[in-house]
Amino acid sequence: MKRRDFMTLLGGAAAAWPLAANAQQAAIPVIGFLHAASLETEVRGLGEFRKGLSEIGYVEGQNVMIEYRSAEGHADRLPALAADMVRRRVAVIATVANNAAVGAKATTTTIPIVFTVGGDPIKMGLVDSLNRPGGNITGVSFLSSDIVAKMLEALHELMPKAARIAALVNPTNQNAAADTKEAEAAARTLGLELQVLKASNQREIDDAFALLVERRAAALLIEGDPFFIGRMKQLVVLTARHAIPAIYQGRDFPDAGRLVSYGANRSDALRLAGGYTGRILKGERPADLPVQLATKVELIVNLNTAKALGLDVPPALLARADEVIE
Repeated sequence: MKRRDFMTLLGGAAAAWPLAANAQQAAIPVIGFLHAASLETEVRGLGEFRKGLSEIGYVEGQNVMIEYRSAEGHADRLPALAADMVRRRVAVIATVANNAAVGAKATTTTIPIVFTVGGDPIKMGLVDSLNRPGGNITGVSFLSSDIVAKMLEALHELMPKAARIAALVNPTNQNAAADTKEAEAAARTLGLELQVLKASNQREIDDAFALLVERRAAALLIEGDPFFIGRMKQLVVLTARHAIPAIYQGRDFPDAGRLVSYGANRSDALRLAGGYTGRILKGERPADLPVQLATKVELIVNLNTAKALGLDVPPALLARADEVIE
């Protein structure tokens, strides 16, 4: 996507960047939107977030403004970005990704926070309980249980004769250990050899693919991670260059011409988060809003890519797919 197209899709967002001072003068509330990855990867989700806001009566550029900030996959930038929002005294901070939520919570105990996370917010230390979050924070957790195992099952279904599959994980991700454990357990059940590859920067991704080729892994599972979202172009190029069948959690992967994705519908989660953000702007307290569970998952298959890789997609898998790109 070209940058000018992205800015167009953001709608009225461009006018909101100077924000806080002008917005306060006009008595218009300002939302701080903090994303751990690149905003350019979340165009669909941003639209759904605004839809959730509009369902409560808030329209960006009319009666609410939004300041957008992203860490571009660099987790170490999140504390400073969150601190900047606190200094600007935004009305609500909406976060996307686990580390963005944790960073925002550590920065303020007074400004309301609405998170969108892929895991257990209690284990992350974000809330006291799902029904009674407590404090200044609540949000949406999208289904993540068994996602990695089902991703591996989908690859096995696509390539039943494959004996060795690689998994690419970011060791700095809070979920890395749990995701690895889940993948290893699923591999044992399926009778597969799993090669775990680790990468947390651009060079390490290149090195991981070199190792993948050297070890002759037949396919690749990519962990859902903000850094990998930010490096989507690199991952798309490398999987294409090496003709590696790969699966990822976000639909942006098959949309970009790669094979398949299976994971939570993040857009649905962001619509719910937008609704909660609007309700807080209307005066409700985060502590009184139970954490919502976004349970929609989607399987997207790119049939064109499957044909280019010489794969016959089983009819049963196609029947289960929420969308087939062809």
